[in-house]
Amino acid sequence: MRARLQHVTRYGYATYLLAAAAILLLAAASGAVVGVFDRHSTAAGEAPQAQAAAGGAAAAAPQQEDVPVPARYVEIVESCGPHYDGACVNVRGGPGTSYPVVTTLRRGIVLKVGGVAKGDGHTWYRVVFDEWVRYPDRVAKTWYVSGDFVRPFEDESAGELSDRAYPESQKHILIDRTIQRLFAWDGDTLFMELPISTGLDLTPTPRGVFHVYKKTPTRYMQGPLPGISDQYYDLPGVPWNLYFTNEGGAIHGAYWHDKFGQQWSHGCVNLPLDKARALYYWADLGTRVVVQD
Repeated sequence: MRARLQHVTRYGYATYLLAAAAILLLAAASGAVVGVFDRHSTAAGEAPQAQAAAGGAAAAAPQQEDVPVPARYVEIVESCGPHYDGACVNVRGGPGTSYPVVTTLRRGIVLKVGGVAKGDGHTWYRVVFDEWVRYPDRVAKTWYVSGDFVRPFEDESAGELSDRAYPESQKHILIDRTIQRLFAWDGDTLFMELPISTGLDLTPTPRGVFHVYKKTPTRYMQGPLPGISDQYYDLPGVPWNLYFTNEGGAIHGAYWHDKFGQQWSHGCVNLPLDKARALYYWADLGTRVVVQD
């Protein structure tokens, strides 16, 4: 009797496996997506490496030719957190999951879009880096990201004051390095107060009175910085940038850490993502920025 039960159990399990395999084959043949679409789980604290070799060459051409689109941006809204906790969104070398994984993206990254294509029955955004990049060899590959995990948007507030003729404004931002807090005022009305992260002792945020002269929702930030810091870092899509010094000092969101309230940056002023977005849209070009101890 025991032998017969073991036989039945093995037979039932084998039947289950065959049925599951058949379902997966049918789903693949019909173009259906099984499980979470194109995200990669990573152990918390483990930075995923670029996987250009994974999957080899593309196995299939895109279902629709990539076409230019008006300048727009995408924000990664469903992905892993600052310490790679959870499932991270994959960047692919083409518009489809048959293309190799180039890298992965964390939540809060903002990227500029250069085109849109269809692949695997999904929308894919082609990422462009048309700004000056310190180490362009790090972005030599083509980047596509699935539309399933992004928020597309336009940004009419981005711009730069070329002549540095700052318009009159009642808005001003106070950054206190000692207590690691930012205050944003519109006249006598406090718009925002929050903990921040300014520069480390070796790369301090400069003190003084400045003005926001450039706004951009995305910036590729890289290190080392010659003559300033020899630390390697590679941060595509740093979001919600308010530039206030000629040397590149900016207030922006930080998707790679959550240490707000203590020094943590290479000279910029780091904010939580939601607060950085709110401040970005609130601040006008020409807004006064005061950095003090």
